[in-house]
Amino acid sequence: MFGFLKKLLGLPDGVSPQDAQAMVKTGSALILDVRTSAERQAAHIPGSLHLSLDELGRNAGKLPKDKTIICQCASGMRSAAAAKQLAAQGFTTLNLKGGLGGWQRAGLPTK
Repeated sequence: MFGFLKKLLGLPDGVSPQDAQAMVKTGSALILDVRTSAERQAAHIPGSLHLSLDELGRNAGKLPKDKTIICQCASGMRSAAAAKQLAAQGFTTLNLKGGLGGWQRAGLPTK
């Protein structure tokens, strides 16, 4: 039932931290950190790009359309909004399940 509601509301599909890392390693995806600059300075996923959610609308054209964009925030809420926004502009997007917290709980590296 949740899948139906997710589709109805237009929410992006979620991807596990492990699957996201594998996609990035193969070159088929990139991780886009949509948190604030201060949040990113505290910790971030190595190799991720940064565009805060507030900057996304003005700068989405700088992102590649030939890769899946995995949106990431602290917990997954802002990144879901970012993924939905980018998908409406023709990007292929996923939302990182659990955000940076989920990434860290999975034992994956941060800087």
